[in-house]
Amino acid sequence: MSGFVSFVSSGPGDPDLLTVRAVTRLESADVVLYDDLSGGPILDLARAGAELVSVGKRAGRRSPRQDHVSRLLIDHARTGAHVVRLKSGDAGLFGRLEEEIDALNLAGIAHEIIPGVTAANAAAAAAGIPLTRRISARRVQFVTGHDVTGALPEGLNWAALADPGAVTAVFMARATFPALAARLIGAGLPPDTPALLAQGVATPAERLHRDTVGGLAARLADAPRDPAPTLILYGALAEPAPPGAVTATGAEDRCP
Repeated sequence: MSGFVSFVSSGPGDPDLLTVRAVTRLESADVVLYDDLSGGPILDLARAGAELVSVGKRAGRRSPRQDHVSRLLIDHARTGAHVVRLKSGDAGLFGRLEEEIDALNLAGIAHEIIPGVTAANAAAAAAGIPLTRRISARRVQFVTGHDVTGALPEGLNWAALADPGAVTAVFMARATFPALAARLIGAGLPPDTPALLAQGVATPAERLHRDTVGGLAARLADAPRDPAPTLILYGALAEPAPPGAVTATGAEDRCP
C-alpha cells in the first residue's frame, strides 16, 4: 500500500493564520509529523486519534537527523496512511522541504505542498507596515542567518544584501546578526538603516523592537541567549501604523 503526504505550512504559530486547506488536511490526517514551532494549539486541529510525532529541529538542542525524518515519512505512507508533514512558516522557506520531497520521489510516494504565511509577512503585519513601498522599496529578499553549523553563511551576495533600497528579511538571525551587520556596513549599507527585530511573532510571546542596523547589532551583541524564534527586517521600512490601528498581540517592547 502507498499512502499520501501533505506538506502543510503552519504559519508562524497562530492557528488563525492557517489556510482553510491546511486545516482540512489536519482534520483528515492519520499521522502528523510536526516541527517544534508547529506544535501547541495548532495540533488541536488534528483529527482525534491521529498519531502525533515530533520531528522538530531547534538550534542548540538535540534534534532528529534529516534522513530519519524522511524515513518516517516513507514508512508511515507505505502503510497507506495520509501523512501530514507540518512545517512552520511556509514549508518552502528554509525548511529542508527539498530533501523530503526527493526522498518521497525516490520511494514513489505522492505528495502535495500547501503554502502558508511566512514569519516575514506576519512580522510586517504585526508592526503595521508593508513589506514593499512604491518607488523606495520595490524588492524584497529573504536570507537565512545561519548555516547548518549555526555560523553566518558563506558566499552571500553582499552587494544585494547591502542595498538600502530593498527590504531584507533575515530568518534565524539573532546569534549571527552582529557579524552580519558588520559585513553589511562594510559592503556599504548605512548603519542607520531602519531595522525591525521580531521575536515569537504571531504568538502570545510576540515582541517587536524598532532600531537601526547598527543599533540592533550592538543590542544583540550584549544580549543573553533567547530561544524565541527571531526574524529581522531591515532596509527601506515604512513607518509603523498610527496609534489606534489594530495589530497583533501586545508586548511591552512594541514598535513606537
